[in-house]
Amino acid sequence: MVADEPEWVPSEVDVRRANVARVYDYLLGGHHNFLADQDVARALAAVEPEVRAIARANRAFLGRAVRFLTAAGIGQFLDIGSGIPTEGNVHEVAQRANPGARVVYADVDQVAIAHSKALLAGHTNAAIIEGDLREPEKILDHEVTRRLIDPGQPTGLLLVSVLHYVVDSVDVGRIMTTLREALAPGSYLVIAHGTAEGKPQTVRAAEKVFNRGVAMQVQVRTRPEILRLFGDFELTEPGLTYLPLWRPDSPADVPSDPSRYWCLAGVGRKPA
Repeated sequence: MVADEPEWVPSEVDVRRANVARVYDYLLGGHHNFLADQDVARALAAVEPEVRAIARANRAFLGRAVRFLTAAGIGQFLDIGSGIPTEGNVHEVAQRANPGARVVYADVDQVAIAHSKALLAGHTNAAIIEGDLREPEKILDHEVTRRLIDPGQPTGLLLVSVLHYVVDSVDVGRIMTTLREALAPGSYLVIAHGTAEGKPQTVRAAEKVFNRGVAMQVQVRTRPEILRLFGDFELTEPGLTYLPLWRPDSPADVPSDPSRYWCLAGVGRKPA
C-alpha cells in the first residue's frame, strides 16, 4: 500500500517530484511510487492510452534479449537504468540459464537502489550501484563493477529505455563511445529507445507531458539517430525494429500494428 511517505522511503527522496523509475513502476502495476509519479502516468495515459502496454512490451523485450544473450554465451551483464525491481529481473532471467551469471545494476533513483539492495541481499553474483548514465566512467570504474565484470570477457550491456533520457546537450555520442570502447570483442549492446516514427503527434504530446512533470527530460530520436548509437556493432536479426517484433516468443504476441509501441529495439554485437 503506497502512502504519501511510507516507511520504506529513503530520507533523501522527494516524493513530491515525479521520477522516471517510479513512473515506470506505476505503469507496470508496481507499488513503489507516489502521487506525483501516478499523476504523470495518468497524464501520459490521457494522450497515449496504450502507455501501459508499451511499458509491458518494453519489459518483455528485456527478458527476451537477456535470454538471447545467455544462449549466445554471455555470462556477465551491466544493466544501466535498471529501475525498480519487478518480475523478471535480469539476474533472475540470466541465472535460470547460467547460475553463475553475474549482473551489475546501475540507477540514480534512491527508491530503485534501496529496493534492489533488499532484493539482492545475499546474492554474490548480482549487485546494485548508484550510477548515472551521463557519467559512464564512474559506472565502469566502480569497485562493484570491477569485482563482478571482467573487462576482458564479453559483456551484455543493457540500455533499455534509458537513452531517451539523455538529451543531445549532454553529448550522447561521447557516452556511447565510452561504453562501447570499454566492451570486449564479442560483447552485446541492447538498446530500446523511444521514437516518433510511427505516431509523431501522439509521441510529441506525451513528450511534453513527461517533460513538464519529471525532472529528467525525455528526447525521442529517429531511426537513423538510434542506429548511430550502436556505432560499429553488428546488429543481430531482425535488426532495429519495434519492441514486439524483436524475436517474439509467439506470433500471437505481435500486434496488428507494432508501430503503436513507439519504441525501437535492437541488439548489436561487437566484432572481433
